[in-house]
Amino acid sequence: MSDVIRLLPDSVANQIAAGEVIQRPASVIKELVENSIDAGATSITIILKDAGRTLIQVIDNGCGMSDTDARMAFERHATSKISRADDLFTLSTMGFRGEALASIAAIAQVDLRTMRKEETIGTRLVINGSKVESQTPEACAPGSNMMVKNLFFNVPARRKFLKKDSVELSNIMREFERLALVNIGVDFTLISNDTTLHSLRRSSLKGRIADLFGKSLDKQIIPVDTDTSIVRLNGFIGLPENARKRNALQYLMVNGRNMRHPYFHKAILQCYERLIPADEQPNYFINLTVDPETIDVNIHPTKNEIKFENEQAIWQILTAAVRESLGRFNAAPAIDFDVEDAPEIPAFSPDATANHEVELDEGYNPFAEPREQRASRQSSFADRQSTANTGSRMSQFPQQSSERFRDWEKLYDDFVKKRDDGYASMVESKVNSADSELDLSDGSPDSMMVTPQSATLQLKNAYILTPSRDGLMIIDQHRAHKRILYDSYLAKAREKGFISQSTMFPEVVELSAAQNAVLTDIAPSLEELGFSLAPLGDNTWSISGVPSILTGANPRDTLLGMIESVTESGEELGNSLHERLALSMARSSAIKRGQSLTPAEMDRLISDLFRLPTPALTPEGNTVFTIINMDDISKLLG
Repeated sequence: MSDVIRLLPDSVANQIAAGEVIQRPASVIKELVENSIDAGATSITIILKDAGRTLIQVIDNGCGMSDTDARMAFERHATSKISRADDLFTLSTMGFRGEALASIAAIAQVDLRTMRKEETIGTRLVINGSKVESQTPEACAPGSNMMVKNLFFNVPARRKFLKKDSVELSNIMREFERLALVNIGVDFTLISNDTTLHSLRRSSLKGRIADLFGKSLDKQIIPVDTDTSIVRLNGFIGLPENARKRNALQYLMVNGRNMRHPYFHKAILQCYERLIPADEQPNYFINLTVDPETIDVNIHPTKNEIKFENEQAIWQILTAAVRESLGRFNAAPAIDFDVEDAPEIPAFSPDATANHEVELDEGYNPFAEPREQRASRQSSFADRQSTANTGSRMSQFPQQSSERFRDWEKLYDDFVKKRDDGYASMVESKVNSADSELDLSDGSPDSMMVTPQSATLQLKNAYILTPSRDGLMIIDQHRAHKRILYDSYLAKAREKGFISQSTMFPEVVELSAAQNAVLTDIAPSLEELGFSLAPLGDNTWSISGVPSILTGANPRDTLLGMIESVTESGEELGNSLHERLALSMARSSAIKRGQSLTPAEMDRLISDLFRLPTPALTPEGNTVFTIINMDDISKLLG
């Protein structure tokens, strides 16, 4: 048998590496801008065509490259940032792996013009799918001008999975915001299809936040600043009253690098407990400065995941700093002792003598009934006696008691009937441990019917517990309500169609640049749904009409939810308009986990759920309820 292991060509190896480093046009921009920052650029211009599919051009005024360096830069593992392994622990640059340019050149057509500041002529390098086509002298401005054309032109499978232009542009805008926030000393310009989306001048962090996300945010954030031997923290956090249900602005940076760190994110959220509702998120922009030797950025090719040596200590410092800032700016609630109309409580004195003397009227009888009350009671009793048509006072009360009992019994029967109607249509539902799917094919309605006398309980304000004949049913209240609302909205939409209903007062919605790009693209489809929208400039829109079936839902939250849904899925709104609108409204209107429910509300929720033809799953396919059967309970209890 011949040898089967072979060495891959560099072009194939680079395409494989590109799968990790370059996922979409936004990844190309991230890598090229970080290279410009490392080259000492103070001004960076990004030009896009067709959301980066056709062209991504990054122009900087950095140090530039010689003709030899320009050619070497596109070789795999070629870098000027490090020379030995120990350098990984003293990094002061954004890039260091030497994979980005080689990966980009493997899946695109690259045209580079670059020149050093001290030279008079530069070089032009043209690469097509890892193959160098030409390198010639070229007169150009100092710095670098990199054009990446026809991304994924030689990898059709990857190009096919790119989202529509509005979605890819939204991803580019978010990456741009992260890069601009962490490099506040650099001028940035972003141009898409000959339209300038951003033109940012170097500024303070607060000024850059206002330039990116709107001037109104300037009054919604408070500073955080602390310095210790382990870490220096500085930045801004949002006031609790400005927390958001959707699209919260949350940015963590370390040593001038963006990062994702769920542990530190949780630390910040804990500081807002009891200050904001459970379904809202605070804004924050926090930069950490630590010794480079105490972090490891070489975890993932994108360099967004970072390990900290002093993670636990930084967690405590971060928590203390955020809480101090909230308290210092009166963002945390204080205990208000309201003394108005309060009874005067004398202070205890051990030397004082108690006085128990009470003056009583000699003719006072505590058991004697006042004359007025006795006359009123006798008159009332006489009226009851005449209407009851009975001759005996003693026989009146048993009859009244019996009638009242029958009234309550009838009321309870009505309650039982209503509840039975809700559960009568519910079929046997069990959890199949083999494939983790709900089996609804038993066909025995009585086997799962909850007895009318059973009680419903709420667990952690998130789950509803109710007994069934087979065991204990656990219902996710948010998913259950979302399923109910989705079916209701969908039925109304299909029955009545999309009719716009004018709002009494137009609602103004301020968006980020990324959200504005998506909304501009989908606005015609939203008007077909029944929304009346008008742009006001500066990424601000007015909502003057909403679909008539949008009752009880917040128009602003629904609109933001639809923008987020399009951004995440990349689907056209024209596909399944009814389903998309119904799902977006159900998501924004459904009760949240953490919301307390009364027993009556829980009963109504369960009853409405099991009237549906498909109560077991949410519209997205998530499980709504599960059952712990008696055998499992017995095993748990030994």
